Amino acid sequence: MKTAYELAMERLGGGDPVGSLSDEQKAELAALDEKFRAKIAEKELFLGDLIAKAKAEGRWNEIGELEEQRARELKRLREQCESEKDAVREKAG
Repeated sequence: MKTAYELAMERLGGGDPVGSLSDEQKAELAALDEKFRAKIAEKELFLGDLIAKAKAEGRWNEIGELEEQRARELKRLREQCESEKDAVREKAG
């Protein structure tokens, strides 16, 4: 049974873009995933701790700012990861 992604790629006339990658490029993509997973986890822990401390100390005005900062940082890291992965994919073809 094909996934929705595979069916969509067939309809668009494209093949599997990951299938055309070398083993080295696949390993590079996996390394990028691991690197950014670690960065994201670190940022979530750090800012989550700051949010928890602000709540415990009753600094309610800071909580919203910290949550927005956490969302911005996580979005930035995810976009950076995808950008670096796109660069690896572009080398493939």
